[in-house]
Parts: sequence; structure tokens; C-alpha cells
Amino acid sequence: MKIVDASDVAALRGLYAGGWDPPRAVAERVRAIIDDVRTRGDEALVEYTRRWDYDGASLAKLRIDVPSRKNARHLVPEQIASGLELARERIAEFHARQLPQPIDYHAHDLTHYAFLARPLGAIGAYVPGGSAPLPSTVLMTVVPAKVAGVERVVVTTPPQRDGHVNPAVLYACALTEVDELYAVGGAQAIAALAYGTATIAPVDKIVGPGNVYVTEAKRQVFGAVGIDGLAGPSEVLVVADARAKPDLVAGEMVAQAEHDPLARVAAVSRDRKLVERVAALLDGEFGRRSGRDAIVAHVLDARAWLVHAADDEQVLEVIERFAPEHLSLMVDDPYDWVPKIRHAGAIFVGDETPVAAGDYIAGTNHTLPTSGAARFASGLRTADYLRTMTLVENTRARMEFDAELLAALADFEGLPAHARTARMRAKAERG
Repeated sequence: MKIVDASDVAALRGLYAGGWDPPRAVAERVRAIIDDVRTRGDEALVEYTRRWDYDGASLAKLRIDVPSRKNARHLVPEQIASGLELARERIAEFHARQLPQPIDYHAHDLTHYAFLARPLGAIGAYVPGGSAPLPSTVLMTVVPAKVAGVERVVVTTPPQRDGHVNPAVLYACALTEVDELYAVGGAQAIAALAYGTATIAPVDKIVGPGNVYVTEAKRQVFGAVGIDGLAGPSEVLVVADARAKPDLVAGEMVAQAEHDPLARVAAVSRDRKLVERVAALLDGEFGRRSGRDAIVAHVLDARAWLVHAADDEQVLEVIERFAPEHLSLMVDDPYDWVPKIRHAGAIFVGDETPVAAGDYIAGTNHTLPTSGAARFASGLRTADYLRTMTLVENTRARMEFDAELLAALADFEGLPAHARTARMRAKAERG
């Protein structure tokens, strides 16, 4: 594997490329699906499900009953059930600590101010199907909603070829007390969540990852509903120094490479020998140990970067320009680095914290910004399931003091009726 210099911006262009720009054909196809669901509703959902997921789909099979936790636990192996239960507990604890503290106070003149938080009324969580079930996505998207107090939590997920929802996904829905579960996937599920059908009532916000069609559908329905973001392929950047273990560095790169053929994986270090040892591992058998050899090989060949930096400033520049979804710090002094880092979806500190811990059972959220969005967006959090309102109540003294200044500003901006509402409350106008 080629090693590039941190100053070689041209060689790193692919690493730094960001934004959401799907092929025009994808956008057009998604628009047609959304329009069809808005027009034909459940009929369209059943038709698309038959075409792409389960040929026996019917209206009666769209909604799936969510079993009780007790009745669903036997559906999955003991170790999987225990892992999901531990993850749910930790996710709930971490996200409960994110709940905003109330702000309510009176200024020196007794004017009343408050900052009020309210849970969303209904959210839709999309859980992908694809090559493997993703019960962890149920936990990551639903538990924070429950912590926030969302009244109606809906999950949509593609059915398996036999028409059933994967047992682990079903248990995760039971564990998190999902209110409604629908066996429907793809852009059509996003359209149903946004605009509603006879069977699926619309929600206020849609969260969760998906393929390019799902993500483009979320982009197109934004405005009718809120969304958490536009999730792209997985990313990791490992920052390592001379004491880092090459196999751990290489391991993090391979782990993210197996997610997606469009994943981007990288490591940066000031230590040339370390970078060379990581390159040797990735070029050898180590890079082919994943069960998804073809995907990993493609990513390591076309979408992987090993970067040698001259100094800490160059390392920081790589971090900030990449703005990675996952940032792993395998350095002696990680907490000297943390205050300097502005752009990353999540930070994983030290040799004992693989990114996979955040994917599953650490308790932090694995729904993170990708494609450079960490420059302006955050990972999924409790606040995403809340909306806020401000409150102000003037005293008479405050309003009389403010009236003429308020009116002058309104007049200046060409809004005389605004100005009039201020002057009506001025002391001279009260009589």
C-alpha cells in the first residue's frame, strides 16, 4: 500500500472529498417512488415490497405485531440477547445524561425568560435489511427517542425473503418498546413515514441509515418532516504515534473497510516506521482476514490512505479536512489532542476502545455524520428527538422602557405595524 505525505493534497483529494451527490438516475427514481406512494399509498408499498423483498407481501402483512420482551427473547441466541440488553442499558444511561437542564429565570427588572424543551410527537426509525440484520440500529435510534419522551415510535425495516422481520431485529423492537413496526423498506418506506398512507400515519422526523435510495429519499422529503442527516459510507481515521501497535491500527482500517465498498479508511502518524509496518500488514494476509474479503480488498486498494505527517500540525490538518465519522486516537497523550479536535463524528480513545465498541455496546451512538458532514453536524443524540421554544414575559416597566427603541428599529426595517404595537404600549399612549 502506498504511503502518502500529509502535504500532498492532490494524493489526499479522495480522502477529503465530501458532500451528498447521488447519480441523477437515483434521484429521479426516488422521486418517482415518493410520488407513487403519495398517490397510491398502501397499494404502492405492497407492490414495491413484492418486487424487491418478499413476493408474498400483502396489505395484511405490512404491520408486524411487536411481541413482549419476555415472549421475544427466545427468538435469538442467549449471547445476542444479552449483548442487546447490555447495549440498551448503556445507551439509555448515556442519552439520559444528555437531557437539557431547564432554563427559567427573571431578569433584574423581573422580566421572565424560559427555554422550554418538548419531545417530538412521532418519529420513524429506518432499520436497513441488506446482507445482515442490524438490531443495533434499532437500539441506537429508538432508545434515545424513548429517553426524550417521544409518544409514538415507529420502525420500518425490509422483510426477509420469507416475509418475516429478522428475529434479532424483532427482539430489539420488543426490548425498546417500539410502538409500531412495519415490514417495508427502501425509499417507499421513507415516503410512507413522511406523507402517510391508510396504514402508516406520518411522523414528525425520520432517523436511521440506509442505502443510497433511502438516503436520497430522506433528502427529498426533508421539509415535510425532519431528518437526522444524510448517512454515507463508513469512515475511520486512526491517529497513531510510535508506541501504537501496528496490528491495532490496521485492524481498525479493515473493520471499517468491511462495511461498504465505498468506505474510506485512513491512518496518519509522524512515525514513518509505524506507517510502513501498517502498510505491510494491510498488504499481507492481515488485510484479507475479514469474512468479506472482496469488499475489504477493494477498499484497501482504492479507498485507503496511509499518511506520514511531518508534525502535529499536519496531523491536525488531516483530521480537520477529512472530518471523519470515526476518529481513533492511539497515542500516548490522547487528552492533549482532544481539545484541539473540532471535526469528528465520534472519538475513540486508546488501545482498549475499538470503534466497534461504539457500534454496539459502549452506549454512545453509532449514527454519525459522514462525507465531511462532521464539520457542521453531530451524531444522533437525545436533542434530536426534542424541539425547543423560548418564552418571554415583559413587565410593564420593561415595555415602557423599550417601546421607542423597539418602534424605531421596526420603522427602520420598514415594518410600521410592528412599530405601532410597541408604541401602543408606551407609557404616553396608555393614558
